[in-house]
Amino acid sequence: MQDREKKRSWYVLHTKSRFENVVDNGLTKKSIEGFLPRIKVRSRRKDRKLFIRVPLFSGYTFVKSDLSPHEHLEILKTAGVVRIIGNNDGPVPVIEEAVESLRIMVAAEEEVITGTRFQKGDKVMIACGPFTGIIGEFVQHRGKGRVIVNIEVLGQFAAIHVSEEDVEPLPKIYK
Repeated sequence: MQDREKKRSWYVLHTKSRFENVVDNGLTKKSIEGFLPRIKVRSRRKDRKLFIRVPLFSGYTFVKSDLSPHEHLEILKTAGVVRIIGNNDGPVPVIEEAVESLRIMVAAEEEVITGTRFQKGDKVMIACGPFTGIIGEFVQHRGKGRVIVNIEVLGQFAAIHVSEEDVEPLPKIYK
């Protein structure tokens, strides 16, 4: 424990939905080193042909800290922070090389493909668009950021195709 307190390591912060930039700015204001990997994507608005920068990992950002009691508390008090990712023994550090690899990857500004955050059978909620508020079960990916979500009603299923960006995983308490 003493060694971890002295050595600054990278940790993953879980943030509120779409609060990654707020957390990153909050850490900067507190003079705590953070890293929010962002990638360029085409804006989804039909009236614009812009490229915008979005977080590579929705709902997560990185922080470098020695997790001294004061700094640990300041990190957790930052607006939008839910928790530091870890296990029963406490926060788990991320290896330095992984963060440096991410820095190189996002600096290149080439297309970055990430793995899915949903697995078949996961309970999800649609957070944006005309189907906002629907709770269902993730079925499969349909390519180009589209997914199928099943909604069970009266013992029958109704399926909808939505953008993966509009779907949020539900906490385990709903499963």
